[in-house]
Amino acid sequence: MATDTKGTRSGGEEIRRGNMTSSLEENMNYLNSQLGAGISFDVVYRVIQVGGRNACMYFIDGFCKDEMMQKMLQYFIGLKPEDLPDNAHEMSKKNIPHVEVDIQSEWEKIIYFIMSGVFALFIDGYDKCLLIDSRTYPSRSVSEPEKDKALRGSKDGFVETIVFNTALIRRRIRSTDLRMEMFQAGESSKTDIVLCYMDSRVDHGFLDSLKAKIQHIEVDALTMNQESLAECLFDRKWFNPFPKFKFTERPDTAAAQVLEGDIVILVDNSPSAMITPTSIFDIVEEADDYYFPPITGTYLRLSRFLIAILTYFVTPVFLLLMQNPQWIPDRFQFIAVKGATNIPLIWQFLLLELAIDGLRLAAVNTPNMLSTPLSVMAALVLGEFSVNSGWFNSEVMLYMAFVAIASYTQQNYELSYAIKFMRMINLILTEFFGLYGFIAAVLLLGAAIVSNRTVSGRSYVYPLVPLNLKQLWKRLIRYRLPHSEKQ
Repeated sequence: MATDTKGTRSGGEEIRRGNMTSSLEENMNYLNSQLGAGISFDVVYRVIQVGGRNACMYFIDGFCKDEMMQKMLQYFIGLKPEDLPDNAHEMSKKNIPHVEVDIQSEWEKIIYFIMSGVFALFIDGYDKCLLIDSRTYPSRSVSEPEKDKALRGSKDGFVETIVFNTALIRRRIRSTDLRMEMFQAGESSKTDIVLCYMDSRVDHGFLDSLKAKIQHIEVDALTMNQESLAECLFDRKWFNPFPKFKFTERPDTAAAQVLEGDIVILVDNSPSAMITPTSIFDIVEEADDYYFPPITGTYLRLSRFLIAILTYFVTPVFLLLMQNPQWIPDRFQFIAVKGATNIPLIWQFLLLELAIDGLRLAAVNTPNMLSTPLSVMAALVLGEFSVNSGWFNSEVMLYMAFVAIASYTQQNYELSYAIKFMRMINLILTEFFGLYGFIAAVLLLGAAIVSNRTVSGRSYVYPLVPLNLKQLWKRLIRYRLPHSEKQ
């Protein structure tokens, strides 16, 4: 029986070096102890004969395709001794009827691939393992995401399987310039991370720094997937609530950002993509801005900006005017509180801010069959009964209802909550310091936005700061590109 030159070395020495040996028995003993074979029911191994040699295959039950495994098993058992090459390299190139085949000798990589669902074949006399990628992952269909919908455009969305997500982007960008680099992070989880970018359009300095950060992440696991990765990549100014990344579950949005020179980060087990670097203008944009004609897309974009500004200013301005009723013009006297105020307005606003979040949490955890009755009860109790009982004034309920509904115009949850936190700070400062507190809160909002930085270190409000009128016009106005202009 032919063996490789490494077979002359001590098996124990090779294992201590982190490499497998040419002895099947030694390899099986080591691998069984590492994988917990016989303890974990889903770690399957089977000893077979391949070309007259003893062999053993390892795989994770549930990750391998049954039909493919059956065909491969029949093929290996049917090999004759004269069909078997002397080494694993020739075996992988000439004698395995499968597309994705690799060879490895390092135990760390072999165990990683096995735990990822790759079928591993060990043959006595070979000092390398044959890795056959016949895995399949449980996944749902690529249907339109519930949170990130568009009135027009494609109706597919990212899923929890990273290979499917990369394929959805590849389907839209059929260019040899598109790169998809894979990394792993997490000592225990070894979570797959893919960076998608256009090689000729990306900022390579930022790309290299992003790669270095991912490679030097020292965590046990990315427990919360993308949020855990985001906190590892950007650990500065945690007290600034404005989002540093844009998240999307739409492949068309991710592909468009890649074509603009941005980097899309895909994390396994997460059905959304992280887009970086991201400014506040990128976060406010939505797919519908581009799926409609330019005039309609411009209207939608400007409306979203205006509504975001109103959600911040409506309640603090109302509170300020109630403190200074002489500032209200005669024609607008109807906005003043008419009934008795049993609870100070500031406490009414803060209580309703908390109540709205309570309703959101209740809606998330409510079964679909009970969501309609809950909505009816919430409308009755918080609407009519709370006003009649004297807890809240009808004017306060009206403005907070507008704020609650208008906050859903922002697709990005982080941005809507950032505005919410700043609005609550404005309410508190206005209550205690009047006009000076209101002005201070507005300045604080401006400072929080302007002082913020993207992950690449660029201005968060570019092209407003530094000012670039041409680019700012493009950010605000949706227009049709000339046919001669390239993206």
